[in-house]
Amino acid sequence: MAKEASDLTTIDLFVDEKRPGRPRTNPFPREVQVKINKRNQVKRDKNKGLKRVEFKVHHQLFEQLDDMAKDQGISRSELIEKLLTEALQAPV
Repeated sequence: MAKEASDLTTIDLFVDEKRPGRPRTNPFPREVQVKINKRNQVKRDKNKGLKRVEFKVHHQLFEQLDDMAKDQGISRSELIEKLLTEALQAPV
């Protein structure tokens, strides 16, 4: 019996064939890779002296910050850090 690639009833004949696509280079599943990458990112940030701050803002303020950051050619995070620094240095 000849093997036909389009034959779905004899799929067991094709188990040993390699599938096209990018070869797997990392032995870990994707979920584990994401955790490892996040842990490494936190370590890099810590070595740079960065600390994570999280807060919620209204959608309109978020859009304003986003537009302002794009106009200045910087990230939103850099813009918020700049604004906070300026606010803390301003005389009371």
